Amino acid sequence: MIEADARRRFEAMATSAGGDARALAAGLRRETTAIGLKALAALLVHAAVSTPERLAQIYDAASEGWRGKKVMARPMAQRGPRPEPIPEAFWTGFWALLETPRGTLGAGGVTQRTAELAALAGPGLRDRLAAVALTYPGVADAARQGYPRRFELSELARCPPDSLGGDFHRLIVENGFDLEVLDREDLGLAGLPPPLDYLNARILQCHDLWHISAGYRTTGLHEVAISGFQLGQFGHAYSALFLATVLTRGAFERTQAAPVLLDTILGGWTHGRESPPLLGVNWEALWDRPVEAIRADLGLTPYVSSWPADMFEQMSAAA
Repeated sequence: MIEADARRRFEAMATSAGGDARALAAGLRRETTAIGLKALAALLVHAAVSTPERLAQIYDAASEGWRGKKVMARPMAQRGPRPEPIPEAFWTGFWALLETPRGTLGAGGVTQRTAELAALAGPGLRDRLAAVALTYPGVADAARQGYPRRFELSELARCPPDSLGGDFHRLIVENGFDLEVLDREDLGLAGLPPPLDYLNARILQCHDLWHISAGYRTTGLHEVAISGFQLGQFGHAYSALFLATVLTRGAFERTQAAPVLLDTILGGWTHGRESPPLLGVNWEALWDRPVEAIRADLGLTPYVSSWPADMFEQMSAAA
């Protein structure tokens, strides 16, 4: 249980957002401290639910401070209106999510609870997120393609075994995954303002596809990493909130895990920023081609981490 005073202090940090992401991350690289990790986590919460215009600036700065080198992508510092107030209902849901025992929700439960938490943010946030998304490379052009049609499992079943489509079909079938993670109609995505309607539907159908094409395994640690990748690619609002909760939980419960979390979050972010935009790729035209050939044509380098992909699973098994 996180004490009430500790909650209030963290909420105050997230509201004021007075920290320097580059300096905080560089300081954590030198020495892991709970207060430094909480301050950086508070900045991520602030950007996710109060000033999405600062997301790229904060993550680029944190990545530079942690990795010791700049992100090799166009700077995206933006000015926005005053910070969106963070409602009390959001904080209630935020702490309830963080205090849910580990391993009790499952991947689908975490997704659902994080989406519900996003709905508790301020009423002006959605329009700001839509405007920010359009500033990421490739988003405007991709969204102009129109609401994406569904992928068909029958199409994937006809693909060669050693192709992108074959790999995608195998991933879905062997793991019992849904082809689109969550049902877009149930979520009412078509009713969202552009480009959020396109973005959210496209993410549901391409998330597992990006696991394959961008080199992320379907493990707990790599789910964190690919969230950073998605955020770096197109400012994905869900990913921003998910990563903020992951780092906050680490700051309160497992400060010693900071190197793993920061390497993974900021490594995924940097990979997304430095990779070519994948959002608008015509994947259906590439189903029959090998993944390596597609990567070469797109100029896409697969994700690399110094940590075992199944690190979280190993820790759970040992516990």
